[in-house]
Amino acid sequence: MLGDDTSRDRLWRTAARQRGYFTAAQAITAGYSYQAQHFHVGRRNWIRIDRGIYRFREYLDLPSGDTDHLVRWSLWSRGLAVVSHVTALAVHDLGSANPAEVHLTVPKGFRAKDAAVVLHHAALEADGIEQHEGFKVTTPRRAIAESAAAAVDQEVIDSAVSEALSKGLASRRRLLHAAQEIGARAELGVERALREVAE
Repeated sequence: MLGDDTSRDRLWRTAARQRGYFTAAQAITAGYSYQAQHFHVGRRNWIRIDRGIYRFREYLDLPSGDTDHLVRWSLWSRGLAVVSHVTALAVHDLGSANPAEVHLTVPKGFRAKDAAVVLHHAALEADGIEQHEGFKVTTPRRAIAESAAAAVDQEVIDSAVSEALSKGLASRRRLLHAAQEIGARAELGVERALREVAE
């Protein structure tokens, strides 16, 4: 019954859409005071991930996905960051990208920093973004173009373009258009990759 809805039920529903992660603000909205939050962290019911970011303990016992940690960075940015560049290539399983850092594109006025992430400031169009479970990511064609613009190794771009085409995730025309929108370096990298695929 609706009347039996508890704070934990409400918070769990929110966290379930975010792979078990939630913020202190979301916990407040669900009905947990800061004192109650402190209690649950102390009892290890919630695992403290970062300042104001937690995860339900139960999720530590579940199989984790390769992209679970990206939800944390979405919450850290208050939903403003979009996973991008080579990190987005890895999310889309394109090519040989295996980034050591997490690449995020954030609005130009974004001020937060963390040594674990590489921030790129740009205004993204809605058609260049996809929603994944708990985080946003740039589309395959945008991820390829922005990686080329960032002078990622050409072999990574070549393999990503080849797989994007073979999986039907992008056409040659749309890849070139996405690169042209970003700039000359992106266009050059994508053109080289398209020539490599054609040979």
